Amino acid sequence: MPESEKDLRLAVLIDADNASRTAMKDVMAEVAVYGTPTIKRIYGDWTSPNMNSWKSILLETAITPIQQYSYTTGKNSTDSAMIIDAMDILYSGNCDGFVLVSSDSDFTRLATRLREAGMKVYGMGEKKTPKPFIVACDKFVYIEVIRAAAKQAAEAAKKKEEAQAKKSAKKESKKAQAASSPAPEEIVELIAESVEDLCEEDGLAHMGKLGNLLLKKQPDFDPRNYGFSKLSKLIRALDRFQIVPQGEENVEYYVRDNCADK
Repeated sequence: MPESEKDLRLAVLIDADNASRTAMKDVMAEVAVYGTPTIKRIYGDWTSPNMNSWKSILLETAITPIQQYSYTTGKNSTDSAMIIDAMDILYSGNCDGFVLVSSDSDFTRLATRLREAGMKVYGMGEKKTPKPFIVACDKFVYIEVIRAAAKQAAEAAKKKEEAQAKKSAKKESKKAQAASSPAPEEIVELIAESVEDLCEEDGLAHMGKLGNLLLKKQPDFDPRNYGFSKLSKLIRALDRFQIVPQGEENVEYYVRDNCADK
């Protein structure tokens, strides 16, 4: 988006009778994409019990509620108040554009008039919004699309956070294992690599062959360096590995790396 559009001073005027309360945070986030909302007003009959649920949202988004009494049952009383305020803001010269949040076609002429005055006009409403109001705006964004994008972004952020937490937990686990391990981390990794070199499809490496390979890779390798008389005792002391006996009469021992499949 051009830098000039990002710097637009926007007046956000919301028709509470035709706007979704639960979508308002996402709507304001979308508004920020197009410019800076210097004026944020929402119009409705705030004496009505039906409007009580808006209070927390308005506080969180710093939107100013404008009282407009419902003089006639079944009639939308906010239209005239929004239109009058829009014209006052237009002539004040304090804004470069308007965001009209409504699904009501009654604001079609207002959008047209603001554009005639050189204002940038963004419309935001549900997919049920009549076509005349949509085409009267420079750009119209559906609330359903805004909410879907916000949900997708939230899910992506959650997955990223979970992945980072998992990575951190794994790192801390490795540190804890290294701190409590009877052998240095490089020796544990040497054993793990050697097990991987020798193991068959079942993941088992013969204990005797493992000892020989360790000596070939590191001639000074000796379990006694770490306080154990035999290789098998050292491996048993390492939580990462498992010793598996096979055979009945002539038992042979094999080693499995428990972290190999993780």
